[in-house]
Amino acid sequence: MKKTLSILLLFICIMSYDKCIAQINSNTITTMQFQSKLIEPKRIIKVGDNKYFIDFGKDAFGTLAITLKSPQKDTITIHLGEKIINSTTIDRKPGGSIRYQKLQLTNIPVQQEYIVKLPADKRNTGPEAIALPDSFGVVTPFRYCEIENLKVPISDIIIRQKVYNYRFNDNASAFTCSDTVLNQVWDMCKYTIKATSFTGIYIDGDRERIPYEADAFINQLSHYCVDNEYSMARNTNEYFIKHPTWYTEWLLHTVFLFHNDYQYTGDIEPIAKHYEDLKRRTLIDLEREDGLISVKSPLLTNVVAKSLNVKHGIRDIVDWPNKERDGYDMVEVNTVVNAFHYFNLKLMAEMAGRLGKKNDSIAFYKKSMLVKKTINEKLFDKTKGIYIDGENSTHSSLHANMFPLVFGLVPTENLPTVVEFVKSRGMACSVYGAQYLLEALYQQGEADYALSLMTSTSQRSWWNMIHVGSTMALEAWDMRFKGNLDWNHAWGTAPANIISRKLMGIEPLTPGWSSFSVKPQIGSLSFASIKVPTIKGSIHAAYTQSEKEFKAVLRIPANTSAVVYLPIKNSVKSQILLDGKMAEFKIIGQMAMISDVGAGEHLFKVIY
Repeated sequence: MKKTLSILLLFICIMSYDKCIAQINSNTITTMQFQSKLIEPKRIIKVGDNKYFIDFGKDAFGTLAITLKSPQKDTITIHLGEKIINSTTIDRKPGGSIRYQKLQLTNIPVQQEYIVKLPADKRNTGPEAIALPDSFGVVTPFRYCEIENLKVPISDIIIRQKVYNYRFNDNASAFTCSDTVLNQVWDMCKYTIKATSFTGIYIDGDRERIPYEADAFINQLSHYCVDNEYSMARNTNEYFIKHPTWYTEWLLHTVFLFHNDYQYTGDIEPIAKHYEDLKRRTLIDLEREDGLISVKSPLLTNVVAKSLNVKHGIRDIVDWPNKERDGYDMVEVNTVVNAFHYFNLKLMAEMAGRLGKKNDSIAFYKKSMLVKKTINEKLFDKTKGIYIDGENSTHSSLHANMFPLVFGLVPTENLPTVVEFVKSRGMACSVYGAQYLLEALYQQGEADYALSLMTSTSQRSWWNMIHVGSTMALEAWDMRFKGNLDWNHAWGTAPANIISRKLMGIEPLTPGWSSFSVKPQIGSLSFASIKVPTIKGSIHAAYTQSEKEFKAVLRIPANTSAVVYLPIKNSVKSQILLDGKMAEFKIIGQMAMISDVGAGEHLFKVIY
C-alpha cells in the first residue's frame, strides 16, 4: 500500500511538477524532481566605463537573477553567451548552435530579486521539444555575461546565474587518477550529466531538446555511473514507447535502455509492462529466412510501422553526422543494423527468461544464433579477416567491425584480425560511436589503447572539448566535423561510464547489484580511485601499480558480493593476497579471478 501511494504521489508530481515547487531558502528551490540554484560570479572585471564582464565559472542552463540596491534609471544592455573571443569579450557570432543573446533591461526594481525573462527559441520550443514547467520560464545555456551602461556602482548590484537541473547528488560519485587529462575529462562528463538534466528527460542538447534513443543510451549509462538516481532514465524510457524516433539503430536502442534500467535497479516491472512493445522494437517483423533484417524490405508495411509508433519512416544511420561513418557503404542489408538486431534478440532472450516466458526465451535465443551464423557467413570477408559494411559490399569500415566486436559476434579465431583493424582506424567515428569503440577495446583487453583515446589531445578528443572553452561535452569532436553543433550534448559523455564500468571495471553481475564484478584495466596509470553509486550503496575502489605489484583496496556495500579480477604477469610466479593471506583464485586469461568477496573493506595485492 505504501509503495502504491508513493508511486501515485510521484506520478502526480511529475504531471504537475511546477506546482510542487517549495521555497527552501534564498539560494535553492527543490521539488521531488528539480533543483534550482543561484550561482555567484567567479570573476567580475571592469572593462570600460559602466561596462563589466562576468564569468560564472561553468556553462549552465538558466537565466540571470539581478538585485539592485540603488535605482538604475537608464537601460542596461546584457550579453549572455557560452563562448568568448578573449578573456573579457563574449563571442557575438559563436557559430553552430553555440548560444549568444543580447537583452535590453529597463525599470529593474530596487531591493528585490529580478529574474530576467529570456525570449523563447523556436528551435527548441516546438511541438516535439520537451517543455519546461511554466515556473522555470525560458532558460538558455550560458557561462558569461557582459553588462553595458551600468550607472550604479558595481557594489550596488547582485547578479547571479539562476540554473536549473534535475535532482542530482554531487557527492554520489568521485574519480581521480594519475593522468591530469583524464581527470578533467571525467569532471567535464560528470558535470554534463547534471547540467543537461534540466528537462527531466534525456534530450539531445539545447538545439532541439528532443529525446533520441542513442543519445539517451549514453546519457543513461553515464548518469548511472555518477549518481544513484533512476527516475529520469525511467521517465525517458516511458517516453520512447510512445514517441520513438525514426532511425533503425535508434529504435534498436530501446531494448538496451530497458535492460540497463533492470540491471541497475533490479526492477523488472517496466520490462513486463512494455514487453510486447520491446519485442517489436527488436524489428523481428523484418526478418528474412536467414535472420537478417532491412528497412528496405517489403516486410516493413504500414501496419508494422504503426505497431512501432513510427511516424516518419525508418532509415539506417550507422553514425551521425554522416561524415563520421568512416566511408561506410550504406547498402540495403547493413552489418551495423544486424549487429544491433542480434544483440536485441540476445537481451530479449534473457529478459523473457526472467519473466518466466520460457518459450519466448528459447525462440529469441535461436533467432539470435541464426543471425550470428548468417552475419559470419555472409558479412565477413574471409580473405581479409574483417567484416564488410553489408550484403554485397566490398568496403570495410570501423563501424562494421567495432559493432560485431562489442556485441560478441566475432568468433575467437577472427578476433586478432578484427581487433587489429579496429585499432588501425583510430577515432574514425563520432562521439556516439566512441562509446562502442571504447567498450569493444576494453572487452578485448586493449586497455592501453583505449586509455590513449580517452586522454588524447588531438582535435578528435574530449580534451579538445575542454580546450575550445566548453565545460560540457560537445555534440561532435569540433565545429570542423559538425557545423551546427551545440556545446551541451550528453551523448558526448562516454568516458563517464567507460571509466567507471571498464577502466575501473565495476559493473553489476546480477540485476540490482546483489553481485557485481570488479575488473580493473587501468593501463599505464600508476593509480586510480573511484566512488561508484549503486542502488545498494557506494562502491569504493582504489588501485595502485608498479613494476613489482598491483594493489587494490575495495569497499563493498552490505548485502552484496563481488567477483574480483586482478591483473597478473605470470600465473606461476605471481602471488595473490587477500587481506594479508594467500587467496584462492582461478586464472581467466591474463587475470586472476577471486569469487564471492563479501561486504566490507578488503585489500588485494598481486606480487609479480
